[in-house]
Amino acid sequence: MEKEKAFPYLGFGLGLRSKHFQYILNNKPEIDWFEIISENFIDSKGFPRYVIHQIAERYPVVMHGVSMSIGSTDPINFDYLKKLKVMEKEINAQWISDHLCWTGVLGKNTHDLLPLPLNEETLKHVVERIKVVSDFLERPLVLENPSSYLQFKSDTLTEWDFIREMANQSDCRLLLDLNNVYVSSFNHQFDPFEYVKALPLEKVVQFHLAGHLNKGTHIIDTHDNHVVQAVWELYQKTIQLTGPVSTLLEWDSNIPEFPELKKEVLKAKAIFENGKLPEEVLISNNTETVSNALSTTPAI
Repeated sequence: MEKEKAFPYLGFGLGLRSKHFQYILNNKPEIDWFEIISENFIDSKGFPRYVIHQIAERYPVVMHGVSMSIGSTDPINFDYLKKLKVMEKEINAQWISDHLCWTGVLGKNTHDLLPLPLNEETLKHVVERIKVVSDFLERPLVLENPSSYLQFKSDTLTEWDFIREMANQSDCRLLLDLNNVYVSSFNHQFDPFEYVKALPLEKVVQFHLAGHLNKGTHIIDTHDNHVVQAVWELYQKTIQLTGPVSTLLEWDSNIPEFPELKKEVLKAKAIFENGKLPEEVLISNNTETVSNALSTTPAI
């Protein structure tokens, strides 16, 4: 790799969605930064490409992908990586991230973020692929922890141990999705904060926050509602360990108007600045607490 590029603290941002393109262009809202889904832009030569160029002139932008398939046994897709590099240079992206998962096999994309067996063989495979991708991109890859609903019989490592070793051995950076941590902790019955504390937190360059659907016996990671109190609590405890880390709100279905999104991410800013949950979080109807993750036996 070239001389390592910095991972600056960006503040509090939002996922860029097409519903808000015109609002952002017309109103230039005060928001710290945006994250794009890379696949929504890298193959476009039309309006989406125009929009992201306009936004990148005013705001810092981060690229977040869903197709790298870092855990796949298929060959690494260098054509895809070339497109990422072109886009990165065009918009001066702050970093490039994807997910710790696989998305298909034999060239077929399932368009889903599928979990990996958590064992030494998989760890070695993923570390080797991260190094290749990081060398090609000429910067450390950033990887996000997934949410999961099933576990493999061949697992010999906890997810947090796997991620810790992956980050240390590959020198990648981490996108810590705290909603995903909570979802998986509920589904698999572990303490979400113990997961967080086990990670190499100095390698965390970004947080994700999002809403989910609690079915009582299990939680589905839907990104279609407000962040619940339990995830805000986990965020509050985590930033006490990490200090300032770029924080982003995801909302991908039933997407509200832009001012509502901004109001939601500003709750994270209030927690960071004041060290406690804001009143609108405490009085909301979405009052799952962290203890819920350990109080229900899920049917998964």
